[in-house]
Amino acid sequence: MTKLKNKTSNSFLGKTWVVLVLLGIIPFLLVIHLFIYEKIESTETIVLSSVLALFSILTGFSLLRKAADQLVKLSRETNDIEAGKKSEPIEIDADQELKDIAAHFNTIFEKLQKTKRDFKEQSVQLMSYASDLSQSYKKTKEEEELKNRLSRYVGDHLVEKLINTKKGMFINNERREITVLFADIRSFTTLSETMDAEEVIAMLNEFFGVMVDIVFRNNGILDKFVGDQLMAVFGLIPSDNYAPDDAFHAAIEMQNATEKLMKKRAKEGKETFKAGIGINTGPTIVGNVGSKDRMDYTVIGDTVNIAGRLQELAGGGEIIIGEQTFSQTQTDFRTQEMGEINVKNKIEPVKCYKVIMGKGQDFKV
Repeated sequence: MTKLKNKTSNSFLGKTWVVLVLLGIIPFLLVIHLFIYEKIESTETIVLSSVLALFSILTGFSLLRKAADQLVKLSRETNDIEAGKKSEPIEIDADQELKDIAAHFNTIFEKLQKTKRDFKEQSVQLMSYASDLSQSYKKTKEEEELKNRLSRYVGDHLVEKLINTKKGMFINNERREITVLFADIRSFTTLSETMDAEEVIAMLNEFFGVMVDIVFRNNGILDKFVGDQLMAVFGLIPSDNYAPDDAFHAAIEMQNATEKLMKKRAKEGKETFKAGIGINTGPTIVGNVGSKDRMDYTVIGDTVNIAGRLQELAGGGEIIIGEQTFSQTQTDFRTQEMGEINVKNKIEPVKCYKVIMGKGQDFKV
């Protein structure tokens, strides 16, 4: 805060007193000295001139004092504003120059006040933006962590659906027509008895790693692993293809990839195997099964059981599909009808087909 010092020699008021002393008092003291000690005779002219000079000096001093008082008032007004004692514009009855100074000060003060208000509003907005940004970053990090965890089990489309589900609820239970695919390693039990535990786990991880990528790439989701068996579901994720087509393409890629993988393992001197695949299409119940602490998003029903049974019928390197999968698949491929099979807990037998491939060649679609 600026401390007022209106009567110091550096102030305008102080300087007016100095002017009075220099121009008035000292000269008159000199005149008095001359009359008393130098015996100068006074005349009417000298006396009258002295009186007029004194009047002129006092009048000039009065004018200077008035201007000084105006400056002091202006200084006090600005000091009160600086100290926060008032916020109204300065109103002063003074000479034009001082009025102009006050007007300029009021203009600058008003601009500063507006800038202060704008800055305060912007600070509030920035705090709000910072809070929103912090919440958004926190949510993004949580979603990223959740995606990383879920992506080990399901494809990206289902991850997005789970994250966007409101109030933390799981996807609703519903009846849906979907396509189920089972893939299983043939003679796995016999094969695993001749291998170390570490080799068995490494073999399964290598095989399933390739198979799961194929499932996700064809718009499927991984339902579960059961030992050496993989279960995938198609039709739960929006796709440009029908679910039977996605499942069929996935099965073909799986067999082709398995054959390439076995050639690689053979060159490395490792155990090799073949896989059988069964596919079936039909109505199922889709939902969350489990306890409050552990839930599985899965499908249940005859369609799933039949797909498992078809997988059991498939030999190494074979793909067997159900009747609805056969009728709904729009991809051209050769098949061999295998007649009807009986399925546990189902009265009517099920018709199925084996996909034909050229000997020693990849499946073609």
